[in-house]
Amino acid sequence: MEIEIYADVVCPWCWIGKRRLERALASYGGDVTVRYRPFQLDPTPVTEPKPLVEAMAAKFGGRERAEAMFAQVTQVAAGVGLDLRFDRAVQANTFEAHRLIRYATERGLAEEMVEALYAAHFTHGVDLGSRDALVELAGTVGLDETEARAHLDSPVGRREVAADLTAAQQLGVSSVPTFVLAGKYAVTGAQEPETLLAALSEVERRESGA
Repeated sequence: MEIEIYADVVCPWCWIGKRRLERALASYGGDVTVRYRPFQLDPTPVTEPKPLVEAMAAKFGGRERAEAMFAQVTQVAAGVGLDLRFDRAVQANTFEAHRLIRYATERGLAEEMVEALYAAHFTHGVDLGSRDALVELAGTVGLDETEARAHLDSPVGRREVAADLTAAQQLGVSSVPTFVLAGKYAVTGAQEPETLLAALSEVERRESGA
């Protein structure tokens, strides 16, 4: 079964959803192929990176409200073993990060690249809008840094990622994470492993005609 994950690497619930899916798959007996599809929570260009706390405070009506939201999601994330440090996180446009994921996918390192990007943003405070930072992250998962930089400096993949983002909108993906199972069954949100496992089993039953 193919599982397409529509997600953004600056979305905390996407990282939580990814980890919960991994737990569900650990209990699932079927064969699965996971593909990462791009989505941008905010496609607005970020001309000057700034602390995420400041950006979210401006967006959601003040620092106190933003920090309350962060506290809630941090607690949920800790329950699946993730360390979210919103005090370190930097606001970033993720288009180039999605290009890097596509590049890594072509070289069989999609999973490693996606995980590295989540950890970089949420745990280590890396600016994912920085090309230098992306190249360094590429090296940490086994990609050649010189080749990765050449790729990001070129126009290769820009049109494809833009087309994928448009396709996500056309499919009706409006919130992430969204998991599309077998190309036609959508599960939205960072669902618990038990819910995801039940969905996998149900799709398998439907697809087998049982």
